[in-house]
Amino acid sequence: MEIINRIMTNICSDQLAESKVFYTKLFDLKVDFESDWFIHLISEHKDFELGIIRKTNEIVPKAAQVDPTGFYITFVVNQVDDLYELAQAENMEVITPPENTFYGQRRMVLKDPNGAFLDISSPIPDFEF
Repeated sequence: MEIINRIMTNICSDQLAESKVFYTKLFDLKVDFESDWFIHLISEHKDFELGIIRKTNEIVPKAAQVDPTGFYITFVVNQVDDLYELAQAENMEVITPPENTFYGQRRMVLKDPNGAFLDISSPIPDFEF
């Protein structure tokens, strides 16, 4: 069995600049590398990474050069309500405002500039099943 050294999600995009602004405003991600075809975002302690790649770049498989479908990315944060306020102030597309779930998370859903869905949630303090 091979050991995994790192997992990184890449968002296929035709809106690199807008996507960079979107993700760096919402989360504690900073630009680690930027070119005209790829942007690498990383958290302060280098624990989390997100790539944004021009979807028509030659290294992107042809089948992936379409609008996203059939997946969403989950981000667990300290305060989802704070991000909801930011999302509203920045006119981001809110699909579902924050609501408490049956499994102990306060959750909202956003859509990024590329059409990808983000499940952003926070643990509900003192929640018990």
